This record gives sequence, C-alpha cells and structure tokens, in this order.
Amino acid sequence: MAMKDIVKITADTISLDEIAKSVQDPKAGAISTFSGTTRDNFEDKVVKTLAYEAYIPMAEKSMKSLITAARSKWDDLIHVAIVHKIGDCPVGETSVVIAVSSGHRQQGLEAVHWLIDELKVQVPIWKKEVYATGGPDGSDGGEVWKANSSLP
Repeated sequence: MAMKDIVKITADTISLDEIAKSVQDPKAGAISTFSGTTRDNFEDKVVKTLAYEAYIPMAEKSMKSLITAARSKWDDLIHVAIVHKIGDCPVGETSVVIAVSSGHRQQGLEAVHWLIDELKVQVPIWKKEVYATGGPDGSDGGEVWKANSSLP
C-alpha cells in the first residue's frame, strides 16, 4: 500500500473537507482531524487577526520529520496531511489542519494530538497577534510576535 505524506504551507484559505478527502483510503476505518482557528481574544485583548510567517523549506522539512516520527509511534497510520497557513488569518479562519487516516480510530486520534502539539513546538512558523483598538483592557491595539513554546 502506498502511503501519502502531504505537507503544505500556503497563503490560500484552508479547507478541512479538501484535506480530509486527500487522506481517504478504502483501508481506513477512521479519518481523524484537527483544525486550528483564530479566536477573537487573548488575555483580555481583542484579537483582530493573526499573521503567520515561515521559513518554508525548513518548516516543510520539519513537518515531514514529524510525520515520519508519528509513523514510527503508530503503525496503523495510512495517509497523513499537515497544512498550515501563512499571511493574515482573521478571526474565525483556519490556520492549520492535520488529517490522518488509519485502520482504527485510536491510533489516528493519538497521532493527530501528538502532531499538533509537536508542530507548535518544533516547526519554524511564527505568529504575530494583531489586536483591535479599544479592547476591553483599554488597549490601543498593537501587535505582539509569539514564539513557539513548549506545552503548559
């Protein structure tokens, strides 16, 4: 069976449905997904948009390495896709999708959870939060770059 590893960094809108379809397989009993979206707040500040930047060749290489590591941890994975947005990502828009097809649900769900956690720590994609003016904390807007960080 030919397994597909799909890695993409794009400025285009990300479609969860398209990515889930890209990992479909007749041998799969499950397709597990994670879709990360921009929320409208962070620590009492009103978020207007997130802006993502990446060193694309390094980020794609890192994403491929994560998939390889996931395959060594969970042998039931069939196809794996990781797609991340760069550029502006307004509130409500999807910034990252991970989709995994697997023979059974448990391994796929565990792999998706692990992949998003590791992506946030290891992949060189940087996020800038852009705040709205007149936020509930009295802020005048502004923006802050957020570094990748380990989990709390």
